[in-house]
Amino acid sequence: MSVRRGRLDRMTSSAPAATSTSGLPDDYRPWPALWAMVIGFFMILLDNTIVSVATPDIIRELRTDFTNGIWVTSAYLLAYAVPLLITGRLGDRFGPKNVYLVGLVIFTLASLWCGLTGSIEGLIIARVVQGLGAALMTPQTMAVITRTFPAAKRGSAMALWGATAGVATLVGPILGGVLVDLAGWEWIFFINVPVGIIGFVLAVRLVPTLPTHTHSFDLVGVALSAAGMFLLVFGIQEGERYDWGQIDGFLSVPLLIAAGVAVLGLFFWWQTRVGSEPLVPLSLFRDRNFAVANIGIALVSAAITAMALPFMFYAQGARGWSPIQAGLFMLPMAAVLMVLSPFVGRLVDTVHPRTITLVGFSTATVAMAWTGLLIDVDTPAWQLLLPMALFGVSNACLWAPHGATATRNLPMSAAGAGAGVYNTTRQVAAALGSAAIASLIGARLAAGGLEGGAESFQAAGSSMPPQIQAPFAQAMSEAYWLPVACFAVGIVVVMFFRAPQHHREPVADTEVVVPSAA
Repeated sequence: MSVRRGRLDRMTSSAPAATSTSGLPDDYRPWPALWAMVIGFFMILLDNTIVSVATPDIIRELRTDFTNGIWVTSAYLLAYAVPLLITGRLGDRFGPKNVYLVGLVIFTLASLWCGLTGSIEGLIIARVVQGLGAALMTPQTMAVITRTFPAAKRGSAMALWGATAGVATLVGPILGGVLVDLAGWEWIFFINVPVGIIGFVLAVRLVPTLPTHTHSFDLVGVALSAAGMFLLVFGIQEGERYDWGQIDGFLSVPLLIAAGVAVLGLFFWWQTRVGSEPLVPLSLFRDRNFAVANIGIALVSAAITAMALPFMFYAQGARGWSPIQAGLFMLPMAAVLMVLSPFVGRLVDTVHPRTITLVGFSTATVAMAWTGLLIDVDTPAWQLLLPMALFGVSNACLWAPHGATATRNLPMSAAGAGAGVYNTTRQVAAALGSAAIASLIGARLAAGGLEGGAESFQAAGSSMPPQIQAPFAQAMSEAYWLPVACFAVGIVVVMFFRAPQHHREPVADTEVVVPSAA
């Protein structure tokens, strides 16, 4: 390890000892560090979707019911989403590398626990711990990009970050189907162990130790944000199960959601009154691009979550395709996304963000409407691949531009806080999208004479009687208007993006420890 002196801001080319915005020497190469962290980021996002394919096998082998099986996914998403505001701030205080490594260790060990457990209760508890590890890791990946890449060159880095998020979301069902069919459901967790070990070694060697910022921790804000997020996300996740009504006694889903909104309102009021540093600096939202990017990524996250569920039900239910066959329809989307992301990343640094995101939301609206119209029992399979490929273009034009634009003007001292807000927005929106599409699917099934709620959903994954295939497919087709609406609203939202103005930090001396391997 070598210790070098640096500055937080960019130095002019005439300076005798030029340094980058984060205080790193100019000869420091940030890409190896980013690739090291992307391994862990991909792994935790994969766990958002990979478990859904294995849920029927988990229910059968652990001798449990549908409700407990769903909690294997819900527990992870809840533990992941709730602490993000706090874990982002921890990265500012203790260093993103340190917090990331702690989260990676927790996630990897919890993955081993998940695979070894023999009870549904043990699996749910292990998934909670796994979600906490993921919450520690996610904001740090974005914060390191903000602090090691100059604002004018951040687009390519965010393109990799965004492509990772998009591909992980799409590849999850494919990989899950392969592992479950060939090795058993336990291996969707065991596979994380060697990946986690490799990611840990690479992060130790390649990720720099960045300057920390001495923040006073807002304990009241921590308590209010955690309580508010728990009530809101739990209420949203459990809404469909309880038909958006009574849970037990006086407790109801609307009451939980209302209480969550009220507590979060109290949290934001407290942020304006707290004498010490707030957990979420509300000044971040004075930057219009940060605010617009958060709204935009919320629409993207909700819509992508909403589009996957009805398609998988249609493919496996109305068409009788296997989980692997259904997952393969996502391949054109992932392939196009990976090919276009580097190109779009370079454009992000030079083109107005409104232009790229407008293409993304417009093509996404067309792709989702096209898919919805094609969902029918007689549609040739190859025709479904065409809108999926177009949706790959959409993803490439949405993930990277939103991430780069949101972080472009963030002060270095608030990089973790900004990343926490951005990722919290993304995760809560995903929970909203999941709850909304489940409710809409239930309503459309009922309207088509297919009553049964969760039981109908289970029927979609089994052999479906021919007489209900057509009305079931029609219900899934109608459900597609939710992601269409989300993307259409996004077209309007991104019109409020401003041309980027590269932020410049105040000059301040600091000490940075750079790994010798870099």
